[in-house]
Amino acid sequence: MNNLRITTVQSTLHWENVEANLEAFDLKIRTLESTDIIILPETFTTGFSMNAEQIAQPMDGLTMQWLSKQAATHQAVVTGSFIAKEKGKCYNRLVWMRPDGTYEVYDKHHLFTLAGEEKVYTAGQKKLITEWKGWKICPMVCYDLRFPGWSRNMEDYDLLLYIANWPEKRSHHWKSLLIARAIENQCYLAGVNRVGEDKNGLVYSGDTTVIDYNGKKYFEISHEEGVFTTELKYEDLHTFRSKLNFLADRDEVRI
Repeated sequence: MNNLRITTVQSTLHWENVEANLEAFDLKIRTLESTDIIILPETFTTGFSMNAEQIAQPMDGLTMQWLSKQAATHQAVVTGSFIAKEKGKCYNRLVWMRPDGTYEVYDKHHLFTLAGEEKVYTAGQKKLITEWKGWKICPMVCYDLRFPGWSRNMEDYDLLLYIANWPEKRSHHWKSLLIARAIENQCYLAGVNRVGEDKNGLVYSGDTTVIDYNGKKYFEISHEEGVFTTELKYEDLHTFRSKLNFLADRDEVRI
């Protein structure tokens, strides 16, 4: 099985300004060399806004067009979430855009009630397990990280992704929980967060990281913007699982 190259993009965000954010991300990844997946933060076109009705976009809108173009240009999956509106409802929707223009979506399941997210967004009810280059991948969004039952590796996925707008004041939780999710699910994990300050005065330190199945960090970047590519080794993961097959003893509990 081939190794997988993933590119994590840590960036500040322009508040509720879709065009400015798309232009900024285009510049960040324009010169990107060969990769298989490009991972952007949660609500990468607007920041984590509760003004969903005013700024939500349709599924044939500017963000979807941009994702499709970028995936085709880089011949890689491009993923991130944006504020989508469909059939009269708003979603914090992660899109898994492939180079051929086909895509899958995951609607954030655990909505952040401390910010009133559940009052303006509709929660998703279905996990997304997708495949790319022979790898089985599970993408999730921010607050989902706090709920291990939702991400439990019942599907034998190889890579778990969390994209986020996770404030610096709870960065210890972010760092600790990412390691825990990687170890307990015996998988590679990428956590992609934003940096900067939003219009609500929340500061974000980023702390974007890639972690292996044994809880070892490949890197962790705080406060600065950047584009970071990491190669994940399929055989190393499955050799580790065969030697320490903890997943065989997991609770058969599905959510």
